[in-house]
Amino acid sequence: MAKKTSKPEEKGFFERVKETIEEFWDSTKDKAEELKDKAEDKIDAIKEKAAEKPETVAKKVTATKTTLVKKADNTVAKAKTAAAEVKAKADTKAKAITAKAKEETAAAKKTVANVKTKAVDKAKTITANAKTKATAAKKNVATKTKKAATAVKKKAAAAK
Repeated sequence: MAKKTSKPEEKGFFERVKETIEEFWDSTKDKAEELKDKAEDKIDAIKEKAAEKPETVAKKVTATKTTLVKKADNTVAKAKTAAAEVKAKADTKAKAITAKAKEETAAAKKTVANVKTKAVDKAKTITANAKTKATAAKKNVATKTKKAATAVKKKAAAAK
């Protein structure tokens, strides 16, 4: 019979680690996109000013664009590195926890097997002892019955 609980299932360690990594990645990605948008806005603003000062502003726009693109790329690279590190640490921790759980399970199984073996041995001993006592009791009863039957036969023979 299956037990149904009304409680929601609790998330395991690995699911929580994955969610944390995903949240970290999403927020970093959002920040990178915001930086990129800001850079584009700034580039657009500079281009408008560049219409007034064509050559000087064009050089500044290019330099600013390059700088902002590099910053955005660096931010994304840092986010990826951090996410990879967190994931690697989570994987290592997960492997350690899994190994420990396997060891504990093996130890528990060994203990259960030992207890079961001891219980079977004890049951065999008790059964053998009970059989011996039962056999002795049967012999005793058979002897008494035989003696009583012999006595009754003698009395019956004497009564005739």
